[in-house]
Amino acid sequence: PRPFVQLAIEYHRVSVTIENQVAVTRVDQVFRNDNDWTVEGTYVFPLPEGAAVSQFTLWIDGEPVEGKILDRDEARSIYEQIVRSMRDPALLEYVGQEAVQASVFPIPPGGTRRIQLEYSQVLAADNGLIHYRYPLNTEKFSTQPLEEVSISVHVKSETPIRSVYSPSHAVDIVREGDYELRASFEDYDVKPDKDFDLYYSVAQDLIGLNLITYRDPYAEDEDGFFLLLAAPGVEVDPEQRVAKDILFVLDKSGSMEGEKFRQAQDALRYVLEHMNPEDRFNIIAFSTGLQTFADSLQPARRREAAQDWVDRLAPRGATDINRALLEALSMVEPGRPTILIFLTDGLPTEGVTETAAILENVAREAPDNLRLFAFGVGYDVDTFLLDTLTKENHGATTYVTPDQAIDEQVSAFFAKVNDPVLTDVQLDFGDVVVYDTYPDPLPDIFAGAQLVMVGRYKGRGQVTVRLRGTVEGRTQTFAYPGQVFRSRGGPDFLPRLWATRKIGALLNEIRLSGPEQELVDQLVKLSIRYGIITPYTSFLVTEPQALGAEAQDSIASETYREMMSTAMPPTSGEGAVERAVEEAALDKAMAPAAVPQESAEMVRLAGGNTFRLVEGVWVDTRYDPERMATIRVPFLSEAYFELAAESPEAAPALALGERVIVVVGDQAYQVVGEEEEGDPLELPPAMPAGDTVPFDEPTPDRTPPAAGSNGGPAPLCGSLGLGLAALWLPVARRKRR
Repeated sequence: PRPFVQLAIEYHRVSVTIENQVAVTRVDQVFRNDNDWTVEGTYVFPLPEGAAVSQFTLWIDGEPVEGKILDRDEARSIYEQIVRSMRDPALLEYVGQEAVQASVFPIPPGGTRRIQLEYSQVLAADNGLIHYRYPLNTEKFSTQPLEEVSISVHVKSETPIRSVYSPSHAVDIVREGDYELRASFEDYDVKPDKDFDLYYSVAQDLIGLNLITYRDPYAEDEDGFFLLLAAPGVEVDPEQRVAKDILFVLDKSGSMEGEKFRQAQDALRYVLEHMNPEDRFNIIAFSTGLQTFADSLQPARRREAAQDWVDRLAPRGATDINRALLEALSMVEPGRPTILIFLTDGLPTEGVTETAAILENVAREAPDNLRLFAFGVGYDVDTFLLDTLTKENHGATTYVTPDQAIDEQVSAFFAKVNDPVLTDVQLDFGDVVVYDTYPDPLPDIFAGAQLVMVGRYKGRGQVTVRLRGTVEGRTQTFAYPGQVFRSRGGPDFLPRLWATRKIGALLNEIRLSGPEQELVDQLVKLSIRYGIITPYTSFLVTEPQALGAEAQDSIASETYREMMSTAMPPTSGEGAVERAVEEAALDKAMAPAAVPQESAEMVRLAGGNTFRLVEGVWVDTRYDPERMATIRVPFLSEAYFELAAESPEAAPALALGERVIVVVGDQAYQVVGEEEEGDPLELPPAMPAGDTVPFDEPTPDRTPPAAGSNGGPAPLCGSLGLGLAALWLPVARRKRR
């Protein structure tokens, strides 16, 4: 028998329609046989716990093919047989699931087969939060990167859609009013390594709020992680619009000459054109001196006169940032939300030029109702000044690199903040203690946007979350009863999402305030534990000794000494801007940080945990060799398959390869060679079957919508949980002659 390769996947296209929690998924794939002989393929489709299959259609080259439904034992037998024969443990994470199996007609050398698959499912609703998952991770079974992969999700709802969130992929969201949206993802020449997840919430409230929580199921004494989503509607009642003031501070120094200044003028015109009728505004253009459109805030009806004034501006002179900001701050009036848009392309060169002095002056004059948003154009900007200004005034910095258009960046920003719904936001979680939350402080909530907050929690159970804020100078409170902080289980992406944001906040604090031993200690340990690689922790892929508490303490101390002995990096220039952008991306991350492609051979993620390749072994970063003994499990032994089947946390780790050390609870398991002697297998306490919410906590609502509601397909019998896991596994073999 000659060596063979599995089938290659040329493209993978997925189209999903969801109407009132009924999801119909259509998959279109083309597979190619890269062997030089004819092969047969087997299509295996793992099913979740308690799934009922409906509208399952498998087409191969235009002909329908009947699939066989395998029960849990039959499916497990198939998985284990394939793992043994191919010596590839990748299938192990599907052990314990039922499956559908179908045979594919013989595929000639170089030949292709097109698979079109359709299936339906009822998605669960947990306090109005609905979760759809598509198993894109199964592309690890392709022999080469996919030339094309795309997922398009069209959601319709009879109840207003509030939050839309993907923790797995950078999706493009198009809202078509309050009741419909489209979410899409596409990429090229990639090997996807994680499933596609999409959450969306429905609520009749002005602001919808949902809570997602996680606590290690094998370490209930450890604090949990949470994600809070809060979002108002897209459509705004004109009678309920919040009136605001807008101050535009525009750099017109000589360095802005040319295309940059033309784009800045276009950006200003966009803001003027899209103000609401009740808004007020003013414009301060600065260089060596100042030019102001008016002496005070003007009503929106004067926008045309302001546009003519902007058209007559011409760049010349130096850059007096301090004077321009103080002039703008003198116009801020209490009682109304005020947005200050500050656009500059250079360093202060006129008047007060010391960064510390400018920051001190602004801090003294800036009122609490100010929201300062900075746009740094090009690389000759003071990142320390801009980031500190926005951090201390409830805003954010956008860096516009030379290959980006200023007007596009400003217009996209203003479209998001044009309609404030709630300012001075505060959250109350009742008896549950939350801490280490990001962002901190909380930003304002705008129409069509959403607040994404992560943090840690102590305690457990059902609480009423209260959201407070200011609208038109009045305090309003919204109550959301029935929010559950789990005592075990939940989505395992939450710890890495929290760690991503915390690392971003630590990097920003070190950059803006200087290194401190405690900050560096946290940065190093979080980076190792969660596989989030930073310029300070690149050792994660190069130093095997970064295991165990003592080793990490030593590395953190050495890193701190290096920081203290090295000159502070420059605050302007291309490197400074790139660093500020990268850290801001972590600080405001919507999804857990991905492992950089150049590090993927040394760092992998599995089941929410991080593994490093150390001398040919994939080692769980939670493993501490100084305090943990391992249970040795021979590869492909009965104990090996039993561990995969009985431990949901171990199975994804075992799927990494033939040599693995994985920690489950406080116990480490080490996969050794087939010929080596194993230890008696002691399995960790099994998690309760089904929902991970304890018996004394409320069970999430899993009631499907009415049959055929809103023109959608009739619901399936029974409950399908949160989604189906799918796998294309081409198992190739030589044809008998």
